[in-house]
Amino acid sequence: MNENITPYQSETATKKEQVAAMFNNISGTYDFLNHFMSLGIDILWRRKAIKELKSIKPRIMLDVATGTGDFAFEAINILRPEKIIGVDISEGMLDVARKKIHDRNLQNIFSVQSGDSEGLRFENDHFDAITVAFGVRNYQNLEKGLADMYRVLKPGGKIVILEFSKPKQFPVKQGYNFYFKHVTPFLGRLFSKDNRAYTYLPESVAAFPDGEEFTTLMNKVGFKDTKDKRLTFGISAIYTGIK
Repeated sequence: MNENITPYQSETATKKEQVAAMFNNISGTYDFLNHFMSLGIDILWRRKAIKELKSIKPRIMLDVATGTGDFAFEAINILRPEKIIGVDISEGMLDVARKKIHDRNLQNIFSVQSGDSEGLRFENDHFDAITVAFGVRNYQNLEKGLADMYRVLKPGGKIVILEFSKPKQFPVKQGYNFYFKHVTPFLGRLFSKDNRAYTYLPESVAAFPDGEEFTTLMNKVGFKDTKDKRLTFGISAIYTGIK
């Protein structure tokens, strides 16, 4: 399972601690590398994922593994919620998010705080919608993280998870595997100060239980009407579920 795949393969630090350290290290170049390595397609993926929530018109939202806040900013632009709270285990990423919030004068709508999905510091049945972009594969305990997000979601509320997937069709599968295993780590080493971060990325994607295996896990913790929508030849996927 993916909890055994860690950024630094340390025998003393937990996966959660290693992931936090990794994102602290790459926070300054994270946005640039995301857009550069995906040729900007990640922006379109986020927009498609957020549009999954238009029908329920959420007012209070939670963005887990918010990072530098891009998913939440897209939600603000498209959904116009009253409030979004972002949580992340990396203070380095949150510092970038806070600066972006200040620069865009969105303090009254969007706030961020330290936290992770396995121990969310919110009451039961609190949020209309929960979003996660490229974060669930980093959870130390995936089932526990999903269960806690389910707990803080209101009955009838919706979760939207955007995550990398594994394309299966030739030649996309072969090209994707080459890019992820060779080009991504090279670019990561070139532009970031963390040699392991962008080697861990393809490892974590390969270990992630995507597709039906993931929706089955969502069902197990209580989500209903779960769906798996593939994007860009299966390179990424949008998972949705209702409480």
